[in-house]
Amino acid sequence: MSPLTLAEGEELDGFRIGRRVHTGGMAALWEASHPNYDFPILVKIPRLAEGEDPAAIVSFEMEQMILPRLSGPHVPRFVAAGGFDRRPYLAMERIPGPSLLPLVQNVPLPIAEVVAIGARVADALEALHRQHVVHLDVKPSNILTRPTGEAVLVDFGLSHHAQLPDLMEEEFRLPYGTAPYMAPEQVMGRRSDPRSDLFALGTLLYFFITRERPHGDPQTMSGLKRRLWRDPHPPKRFRRDCPDWLQEVILRCLEVQPERRHPTAAQLAYDLRHPEGVVLTARARKTKQDGWSKTIQRRFHPDHQPRFDRAPKAAEYAALAPIVAVAVDVTERDTAVHSALRETVGRILATLPGARLACLNVLRQNRIALDSTLDESGRNKHLQRLVELRHWALPLGLPEGRVTFHVLEAVNPAAAILEHARKNAVDHIVIGARARSLRRRMLGSVSSEVAAEAPCSVTVVRSRSTVAVGEAA
Repeated sequence: MSPLTLAEGEELDGFRIGRRVHTGGMAALWEASHPNYDFPILVKIPRLAEGEDPAAIVSFEMEQMILPRLSGPHVPRFVAAGGFDRRPYLAMERIPGPSLLPLVQNVPLPIAEVVAIGARVADALEALHRQHVVHLDVKPSNILTRPTGEAVLVDFGLSHHAQLPDLMEEEFRLPYGTAPYMAPEQVMGRRSDPRSDLFALGTLLYFFITRERPHGDPQTMSGLKRRLWRDPHPPKRFRRDCPDWLQEVILRCLEVQPERRHPTAAQLAYDLRHPEGVVLTARARKTKQDGWSKTIQRRFHPDHQPRFDRAPKAAEYAALAPIVAVAVDVTERDTAVHSALRETVGRILATLPGARLACLNVLRQNRIALDSTLDESGRNKHLQRLVELRHWALPLGLPEGRVTFHVLEAVNPAAAILEHARKNAVDHIVIGARARSLRRRMLGSVSSEVAAEAPCSVTVVRSRSTVAVGEAA
């Protein structure tokens, strides 16, 4: 049965079929409407004609299982499905915004635009990974944009769901995916690592910045495997104005070993939105590929062969490598409060070696009067707060790259902390509580507002002399 036999105006389980909008290698997409739904709908039908790739059936089965289990703004809403016993189809929300595919005609793109795209796609991947799914086919045509700005991931036929049978893995030996975007472990048959999607996103960023694909577009297994031992040209070779920090981020995404990439999509998004916190390594300064002697050593020496151990399930990564934000009032002179806050943060980080710490301070602004950028001593307030934040964190002994520092300028401190947490997918907020006072009783406290409104868990720390009391909210 061919999806092309579906006719405009035909009815399928109550769906009125409109025009065909796309025909791909495994399925076709049709506009549709239904009296019970007040939003645009797409109907997807697999290619089942004689001679078609049998993977089309299996991937369609996977998508029928996965899509109904997904929710949120970063995926299309599931509407209905039809089984293979009659006419198989998948009805879903039609995203009105465009995909990233048209941008391919205009590469290389402005750096700021590429960074913004990368952060939005990383947000979408983070949301997907938290729902136990690795996409495994991240590319421009599978990334759409809602009118409200969110990136939307589509086409889950090649995806892996940690709580479902992996039919693609069970029935096919060769890896499936889009050659330029496949991660090394995916080439070798491992489909369960969320960091494979980070490799694909790094490839997309590289392409949008340079107009080149880091590993070309190989069509054979031997060509695909070259990425296990041949490093790509650094982006700076093609784009001299590529910032050091962005090259660092992109090349980190393209590391052969998954553990050398960002631990989570949320941490990648954080780096893209906070370049000042990106720690630069030798990757940032590279101007050419490694020499052939080093490449041959990687290719043949047993100590340099990539090892892909079993990966944790997708949703486990957020728990293993959360973003922890600590709100520090550097104007607070009670050393016991600071000690209690550090002790609590230290205990949290000790159990989560992959966690990233974001130290926040809010520089309160006046509602009406103009604010001076200098303090009484003539020092820049913002810079001085950054210095004080670094000094506060110094006893924690954290290496660069595991801690970042942010001064938020806002009228409402609680609102600023909450906005930072929402925008950056923060998993846990640690905040100190002020001592009881008339002002706190009259106006409430920042910590209580944060605890009440936060999109994540909150630990409020109080000091009783030198003893910290943590309250989880």
